[in-house]
Parts: sequence; structure tokens; C-alpha cells
Amino acid sequence: MPLIDAGVPAPAFTLRDQHGETHRLSDFHGRPLVLYFYPKDDTTVCTAQACRFRDAAHDFRSIKAGIVGVSPDDESSHASFARKHRLGFPLLADTEREADGTPRVCGSYGVWQAKSMYGRNYMGVVRTTYLIDGEGIVRHRWDRVKVPGHAESVLAAVKQFLGIGETGKPAKRSSEAKERRQKRTGGSAPKRPAKGSSRGRGTSAKTVRGKPRTGRKTR
Repeated sequence: MPLIDAGVPAPAFTLRDQHGETHRLSDFHGRPLVLYFYPKDDTTVCTAQACRFRDAAHDFRSIKAGIVGVSPDDESSHASFARKHRLGFPLLADTEREADGTPRVCGSYGVWQAKSMYGRNYMGVVRTTYLIDGEGIVRHRWDRVKVPGHAESVLAAVKQFLGIGETGKPAKRSSEAKERRQKRTGGSAPKRPAKGSSRGRGTSAKTVRGKPRTGRKTR
């Protein structure tokens, strides 16, 4: 199966995590999901990736975004991996295989591909991350992920998708702000008094050399 492009519905899945709890794509309806596929538990690069997501987990939770890791390892392997590195998010065990040996969910997301190492060719998981919106639509995909800076890049993409600025609050759109100003002013910006005009100064008396003219003669 090919990788899933942005704008396409994400394939449904039902998998158990390191605690034996079942997770479905539909469980994340209404909020964004970061679904990342990795090759194997407790290897150097996979550990670094998981720990980066662990360290950023609070920031993802603060914007109500879920993080879920998936690999072909079983629940017991996931449990040991999560316990060792204090991973507080689900690691799903994609252990059910197709007739050709392809892990079912990894295959449906297109991440089970031909790989090579030290001259040996084999099939395995290509490190890939998907951002899926609250309606189950893929919004972004990171291919052949390089771990340094990846969690930060994903967090920034989720915030951008949600319209959240650097302060953590929804970013104001200039067009919306302009419409609000127009409603307050009746459709146009208030006109300022011409320079030198006495309008708005709180008095109508004319002045001569800085003194008010009252109309009375002085002796």
C-alpha cells in the first residue's frame, strides 16, 4: 500500500497498547492525532524519538493533541520499553499480519517498505509520522523522519493547523480583526479632526495670542 497523502482519510485501526487497552482511530474524533510509526522498541534512534515525544507530551496535551506510537513489536515489548523510558503515551502493537507477512496497520499506512542495511535487503517500517485531524483526515506527513528537531516540528505544525500562536492562544486573523473594527465604527474608521481645529477641545472660544477673546473692552 502507498503512503497516505494529505487530504485523504486515514485508515481506521483497532490495536492494543502496552497496557492491553484497545485504541481506535475514532477515539480521537474531535481532536488532532500525531500517529508515528517506528521500526523497533528500545533501539537507539527509536528510543531517542520516543523520549523527544515524551518530553514534549505536556505541550501536546495542552492543545488537546494525542500522541500514539506504532510498531510491529508485541504488547510485552512495548510495556518494557515504555516502563524503562517512562513513556506516558500509547504504544500500539501492530502484530496481526497479512498473508505476505506485512503488519496490517503498517501496511495500510504505507510505511512497510523495502529497506537495506550493510548490504542486506529486507522489509521493515520506514520511520513516518502522520498528523490526522479530528475528522480523521490526514493533514501532514513526515517521511523518513530524522529525530533531531522532529517533535518540535510536529508540535509547530499542530499549532499552525489549530491556529494557535506562540503565546498558546488562538492567533487573531487580520481579516477578522478588520471586520470587528468596521462593525464598531459603522463600516468605516472614525475621522480625526483636522489639524488646528478646535473641535473636540471642550471650548468654542476663539483665541488671540493665547488669550481668550470675550468681546469686552479692556482699559
